[in-house]
Amino acid sequence: MTRTDLDDLFAPEVIADPYSYFAQLREADPVHWNERFQLWVITGYEEVVWLLRHHELFSSAIMKHSTSPPYPPVDPEDLPLFDEVREFRGDQLVEQDRPEHLHQRGVVHEYFTPTAMESWRPFVRNAVRELLDELEPLGRMDVLTVFAAPLPVRIIAQMMDVPFEDRDYLRELADSILYMNRGEPWRLRPLTEGMRGIVEYAAPLVEERLECPGDDFISILARGEKTGVFTRHQVLVNTGLLLFAGHETTMNLICNGLLALIRHPDQWDRLRADPAGKARLATEECLRYDPPVKSTQRIAAEDVELGGRTIRKGDRIRWIMAAANRDPSAFPDPDRFDIGRQPNPHVSFGSGIHYCLGVALARMEGQEVFRALAERFPRLELATEEVEYQPSIQFRSLKSLPVTWTQGDQ
Repeated sequence: MTRTDLDDLFAPEVIADPYSYFAQLREADPVHWNERFQLWVITGYEEVVWLLRHHELFSSAIMKHSTSPPYPPVDPEDLPLFDEVREFRGDQLVEQDRPEHLHQRGVVHEYFTPTAMESWRPFVRNAVRELLDELEPLGRMDVLTVFAAPLPVRIIAQMMDVPFEDRDYLRELADSILYMNRGEPWRLRPLTEGMRGIVEYAAPLVEERLECPGDDFISILARGEKTGVFTRHQVLVNTGLLLFAGHETTMNLICNGLLALIRHPDQWDRLRADPAGKARLATEECLRYDPPVKSTQRIAAEDVELGGRTIRKGDRIRWIMAAANRDPSAFPDPDRFDIGRQPNPHVSFGSGIHYCLGVALARMEGQEVFRALAERFPRLELATEEVEYQPSIQFRSLKSLPVTWTQGDQ
């Protein structure tokens, strides 16, 4: 791979196999200046963890501080839409720095504690069972479209306390917002349609919850507006954040994890031998081996020395958890998929003050899904020679995952 190739984050071969690409980059230059996209690419485990634990040096307010145009480039006639994207994303919790981030996270933190999320396990287990009851007699499915995508929307709709019949519409909105971090030149059109849609959908619900609050997520956000922590727009766009983040990441965890298990039948057999006992560690290894989120970004808040390089104030930084999770300095035999791996200090949920709020929910969803699949299916077969991925630098998202199984083969 040439030096020019090392800078093409959206090359088809990089989208298809980011691990070979980032392994070469990590070995050659773990703190790498990407000339093509004008940003730093951080791939070493030690460097990534250091960055995440020094939040005061790296701002998460990308849309507020960056003046860079969208990358890859978008259709010129769509550029005015980027201002709308900036406003939507800039008001989300994940784009805040302290002290605003501390106050806003404090409002919603209690909703996502491990204890609170554990109370959702019966609902998640039942949702998984209902979907698989419908699908098992068919002998085949596209895991993405009929299982991995509808499951998180069903859960999020319940968390938002919205009508059952609205789930399909919420999924349409979620699918549109997924263009947030993809590479198609026309991506701003479906993205802004999805953003407008969730704001319009959530607005009357917020008014309702301000008058008659419940224990749902929108009521929690509305309570933050009452206390002056959130503005109305922040309430609306953070409702969108729940829909977007909870949908995409869970969908990717299920698909990427199941694909790894199918491609490693010895590990599938280990899981099947004890689904309840092995589901937790299996989920962690799926998160490490092929994580739902490949990377995310920051902006340097001041000049910083990292890995022998000088990062200047205002420079954009993209840290690659998919690369850090395969760093041999932190993980023995890192390219081996091992559902019994311990310890497993992956950084798929980040670290520090921006550690993923939904971590307990994501883990529980993965555990229930992989347990249920292992209990039902002796063997799942991939029904295609090759799989394809969405052109995203942030997410590791399959376009489809067709599988088959034999009925009654116990």
